[in-house]
Amino acid sequence: ISASMSERGVWPEAADKQVASVCPYCGVGCQLTYHVKGNRILFVEGRNGPANQGRLCVKGRYGFDYAHHPQRLTKPLIRRRDAPPKRGDFTLDPDRVFDVFREATWDEALVLAAGGLKAIRDRHGARSLAGFGSAKGSNEEAYLFQKLVRTGFGSNNVDHCTRLCHASSVVALLEGIGSGAVSNPVMDVKQAEVVIVIGANPTVNHPVAATFLKNAVKAGTKLIVCDPRRSDLARLAHRFLQFRPASDVAMLNAMMHVIVTEGLVDESFIANRTIGYDELRRNVEGFSPEAMAPICGIDAETLRYVARLYAKSKASMILWGMGVSQHVHGTDNARCLIALALMTGQIGRPGTGLHPLRGQNNVQGASDAGLIPMMFPDYQHVSSPEVRARFERAWGLAAGALDAEVGLTVVEVMHAAKRGEIRGMVVQGENPAMSDPDANHAREALAQLEHLVVQDIFLTETAYLADVVLPASAFPEKTGTFTNTDRMVQMARQAVTPPGDARQDLWIIQEIGKRLGLNWNYGHAREVFDEMRHTMPSIAGITWDRLEREHAVTYPCPNEGDPGEPV
Repeated sequence: ISASMSERGVWPEAADKQVASVCPYCGVGCQLTYHVKGNRILFVEGRNGPANQGRLCVKGRYGFDYAHHPQRLTKPLIRRRDAPPKRGDFTLDPDRVFDVFREATWDEALVLAAGGLKAIRDRHGARSLAGFGSAKGSNEEAYLFQKLVRTGFGSNNVDHCTRLCHASSVVALLEGIGSGAVSNPVMDVKQAEVVIVIGANPTVNHPVAATFLKNAVKAGTKLIVCDPRRSDLARLAHRFLQFRPASDVAMLNAMMHVIVTEGLVDESFIANRTIGYDELRRNVEGFSPEAMAPICGIDAETLRYVARLYAKSKASMILWGMGVSQHVHGTDNARCLIALALMTGQIGRPGTGLHPLRGQNNVQGASDAGLIPMMFPDYQHVSSPEVRARFERAWGLAAGALDAEVGLTVVEVMHAAKRGEIRGMVVQGENPAMSDPDANHAREALAQLEHLVVQDIFLTETAYLADVVLPASAFPEKTGTFTNTDRMVQMARQAVTPPGDARQDLWIIQEIGKRLGLNWNYGHAREVFDEMRHTMPSIAGITWDRLEREHAVTYPCPNEGDPGEPV
C-alpha cells in the first residue's frame, strides 16, 4: 500500500517535521529525508545528495519500520542466576527471554557489565579482553569504541565485520597505492570509456550505484563484467567473462601479459609514479592468454580483446566486490587489479581508478576510525613507537601506556575464546553468532566466555549468550557522521527518540569507559568528531559545522576550507 501511495505522492498522514539524514543500508550513502509525525517515521524520500542525486532503492525508501519493531530492546537485561547454562547449540526464542534474563536498571547493568570486564582485566591481563564494534554505527561510535578497548581494556583486540569483507582489499591497497580507500567515486563511471566490474553484483548490493552504471552504459560506456555467476549486469555487458571460480589471478595475469607484450603500458606513468615494474614484467611472462585459457575458462582471444580495450581507452575504471576479496587469495586478486591500473596509468584522473564497493553503510568510516586490530585511526600502525607516542599525547596517557602488539582479528578472537585465552568481550551492534564464517564454532566460543556484554537494538543470537544486554539506539535515533564508499563523510541526524529506556550508543560506550577508570566527559557527538579530526590527518579540515551546512565532504581534506579530493 505504502509503495503505491508514495508513487502518487499521497500519504495518509501529514508529517510534523522533516529530518535530513542518510541511508543506513549499503556503502553508497544515499542522502534522504525522514518525514516524521509524533515519534514515528511516516515515510522516506531521497535527497539530492552527491552519491544518489535524489534516487533511493527499495531498502532506503521502505526499510525504516525496524526502528518501530515491537521486539526492540527497551530495558537493560541481566542474565538470571537460575538461567540454563550457556550452550553453543541453542535455539533463540525471543518469546521466552525472561526465562534467561531479568530486567535491570541502567546503573545495575552498567556496574555489572564494567565490573566483570575490570575483574577479568585485573586478574588475567589486558589481552584477555576483546571488543567487536559495528560497521552500522557512526564514525564517532567506532572511534570511541576502539579507544575504549585500547585505553580501558589495554590491548588492541578490537575489530569489526571488515575482517570478513574487504580486509584483503585494504591490505593490497595500502601496499600498492598507500591508501586503503577507493581512488575514485562511483559516479566517475559516467566519465569512463571502459568499466570492469569483477566479483560484484551492484544491482542487488548497491542498487543506486548500479543505476548510474546503467546510465553510463546507455550513454556509450563499455561494460566488462567478470564473474563466475551470471548477474543482472551481464545482460548489459559489452563482454561477459564467466571465468572459473578461484581463477581470478590466472585471468588477470593473462591480461597483464597482453598489456606488457603488446607495449600497451603507460611508460611515463610507470617511470614517474611507480616502483617494481620490472619485477611485474618478469612475473607475467609465463601467463600468456593461451596458457591461462584452460585454467580460467575464457578463450585467449577474449582475454586479449578485453586487455587491449582496458589499456587503450582514455579512461578505464575497475569496481570490485566480495567475489574478489572474500577469497583464499583475496589479497592477490586485489593486487592484480591494482597492477592493471598502475601499469596502464588508469588511475589518478576522473573516470579511472580502483573502487572496492564497500558493503555496510559505514564499513569505510569504521576502518578509518581505527576499529581494526593493527591500526590506530587513519591507518597508523600500532607497532610504530612514534604513532603510539602521538596517540598517548592526544589521549592524555602516560608514555608507554598503549599496547605495541597487533591485536586479534574477529576470527582469531573466536579461536582464542574457545581456548580460554579471551575471557571477556563487549560486542556493539555486531552478531558474530550469526555472521561468523563458522556460526557453530562462534556460538561455542561465545558460550565459553566468563563475561559477555552486548549492546544492540534486538535480542540477537549473540545477545542471547550475553551476561548483560544493553538496549541501544537504531540508526534513525542517533546523530553522527558516516563515511560512504566514495570516502564521503556525511551527516546523519536523529529523527526519532529510542524506545523505552534504550540509550544512545555513544552514551553507553562512555559509561562503560567511566566505570573502567577512564576520565571521559563527551557531551555530544560533535566533541568526539572534533577529537577525531585532530588525530586523523585525512579529515583534519572537516569541521562539524561545515558538515551541518554542506551535509557531505570528501576526504582527504587536510586543511579547513579545502574542497576535499574525490580523485
